[in-house]
Amino acid sequence: MAGNNLLSLLGWTFLPNLVTGWVQSIYYGLTIRAGDRKPAPNSPRYAEHRRRIHILVVSLYLLYTIYEADYELRRAGTYYADLGVPLSASERDIKSRFRRLAALHHPDKVMNNGAGGDPADSADFFMHLKTASDTLVDPARRFAYERFGPEIVAWKHCVTIRDFVVRGVQVLVPYYGFAAVAMYVLGLLGYLEWGRYWRWLTLVALCVFELHTITRPSFPRFLTVIINPVLTSFSDHPPYLPFQAITLARKLSITLYIAFSQIGPLLQPPNQRGLKPGEASEKALQQSLDRLEQTARSMDVDAARLMELEMAPFVGDAEVIGSMRTKLKEWLVQNTIRADPMVKDALGRSFQKRRVDAPAGAKGNR
Repeated sequence: MAGNNLLSLLGWTFLPNLVTGWVQSIYYGLTIRAGDRKPAPNSPRYAEHRRRIHILVVSLYLLYTIYEADYELRRAGTYYADLGVPLSASERDIKSRFRRLAALHHPDKVMNNGAGGDPADSADFFMHLKTASDTLVDPARRFAYERFGPEIVAWKHCVTIRDFVVRGVQVLVPYYGFAAVAMYVLGLLGYLEWGRYWRWLTLVALCVFELHTITRPSFPRFLTVIINPVLTSFSDHPPYLPFQAITLARKLSITLYIAFSQIGPLLQPPNQRGLKPGEASEKALQQSLDRLEQTARSMDVDAARLMELEMAPFVGDAEVIGSMRTKLKEWLVQNTIRADPMVKDALGRSFQKRRVDAPAGAKGNR
């Protein structure tokens, strides 16, 4: 299952770009009149349209994956639904219901009644009902079925609840181990960069939720208090069992991973897209330093040109040029550097300190 989820995640890392291109072409065909120019592929308008359409495409797909996961769970059904008993049915109710169904669907009964259909199918359906009944009337197997699903039928040497929980944990550890290794390797390869913290948080939360669900004697409270009452009160949707909630939670985690990869970066400001967390401020600082360096270079070039213009009348006279350079330096120091407010303040503090620290009667202290 983890391998299928990983393939789904990798597939929807690349496929939405293709779908977005098709949708954008259809959008321009419907909204732009014949003869009008379409936005150029490299223009800001085209990029903004593509960003919005890409978010819409991925969002619709994610909503569809949630619906698909729920539909698959309903189509697969449960032992309770197959027998036609509620989740709170007692052992006596289950046995009574099975006897009534056996009277209708036993292969010998079906053949004697002359009903159409394949006898093999009738036998398979009857065995399915018998397996469901045998599972639900055994408290340990019923506990395990509600938390791990129909796979527990094939678990051998499991008798008590503890046996089933230990076996379930042995199945659980490789799943999350593979998922963690896959996420780590993809991170090293440069994939799944955006939202890395939230991906790991989702994985840990899902693991904790599943461990809590399979080890508690009762159903999770959000199932019994919120989800199942809402589903059964406002629709004909059957209530969820814990193993169905776990399956749906795993599917939703993959949906969140895709959202982190496809939608998350597009919701950032344009100048920060494609950056890792913490790189935005560094990039802004680097851009400011680059602009400052370009300004300093431009000022150096202008100063050099002005110097050349000032020294042009004295070209060829090295003695005059040397004297002029010395006087220009003195002028810059006297009129530019010392005129700076910070320099004047520093000089004033220095002179004041000299006058205060000087001994009485010393020269130059006034």
